[in-house]
Amino acid sequence: MNNQQQKWLYLILLSLVWGSSFILMKKALLGVTPIQLGALRMIFTAIFLLSVAPKSLKKIQKKHYKYIVYTAIAGTFVPGFLFAFAITSIDSSIVSILNSLTPFNTLILGAIIFGFGFKKQQLYGILIGLVGTLILILKGAVLNPDQNYWYALLIIVASVGYAFNANMVKKYLNDLNALSIVTGNFLLLIVPAFVVLSFTDFFSTFSLQDEVLMNSLGYVAVLAIVGTGIAKTIYNKMVHISDPVFSSSVTYLIPIVAIFWGMLDGEKLSLLQIFAGIIILLGVYLVNKKK
Repeated sequence: MNNQQQKWLYLILLSLVWGSSFILMKKALLGVTPIQLGALRMIFTAIFLLSVAPKSLKKIQKKHYKYIVYTAIAGTFVPGFLFAFAITSIDSSIVSILNSLTPFNTLILGAIIFGFGFKKQQLYGILIGLVGTLILILKGAVLNPDQNYWYALLIIVASVGYAFNANMVKKYLNDLNALSIVTGNFLLLIVPAFVVLSFTDFFSTFSLQDEVLMNSLGYVAVLAIVGTGIAKTIYNKMVHISDPVFSSSVTYLIPIVAIFWGMLDGEKLSLLQIFAGIIILLGVYLVNKKK
């Protein structure tokens, strides 16, 4: 399988995995707080990666660690908590749609800060995708007037973090394999995550007999192992074989999967939102279309 085929395979896989992660976060929050969810997800992921891929850390050189720290904070630590808080007040499908701002931020930051070039058609594709995203947001606000859309600002901040992460991986960590980057990220995050968790009441109230909590921890485990550990490794691999804008365009496909799960969970969806999803797909096509 060549790089062109691989990157599209990775894009589809990540769309399915990350598109499902929003409903998993929503279910996990039935038994844990947003801060506990963010911290537990990082701890579970760190334990998983350090168990299965400790040798990958040997490939990290001294020159890499500064950027490993930056990507850990911008691409995992901060967004992990922001998403958990946002889902408490906005439908999981809408949160996933707001995350579609990531490709736009990736292109802008890549051009202004990291010196990456882009094609005119990529800009057109991103703008078309943003139009679709805007339609989805506005229609969602009409369908769900009781939700607090100020929490959308948290997702916008998180999307900027993801944009920094994608550009840093491409520019400064391109000579380091994807698994080493992710394992290094969570090696650095496991202690801060434990510290954050210790300031909540998780350890004092933990009980194996608490069925709701046990179910929540099961959702967190799936999020951590599949949605974070494995998925971030695939994502970094995709950045290596493509470019940051292509890689971040996965956030345009994620809402389609997330909206499907949201509908099954009783969240509302209109025909206009379906049309907006088609517009988003058109944007993805233009971003990645070869001349």
